[in-house]
Amino acid sequence: MSTEIYINHPNFGLLYRLCVIDKNEELFTTLYAQRLFFKVVIQSQSPLFEPLSRTEARILMENKLRRLRGNGEWQTYQEVNQLYQNTFQ
Repeated sequence: MSTEIYINHPNFGLLYRLCVIDKNEELFTTLYAQRLFFKVVIQSQSPLFEPLSRTEARILMENKLRRLRGNGEWQTYQEVNQLYQNTFQ
């Protein structure tokens, strides 16, 4: 999780990856304001951008944190939790 990942949105420019949600699904936010959130589904042809509210993005990260804690992945949990704290609190 130490590598920063960016993707180019056709309308909003560069997006910054907050975390991987699930296989082929990642949570991104706008680079500077971090006010717009997108769930990006990686497909073979092109990425699919699904806009999310701040609350929906927060819930996705909380669910990710629950899964990591349940699986005992403490290092990744701490990294995602730090991103969560910086983004939503």
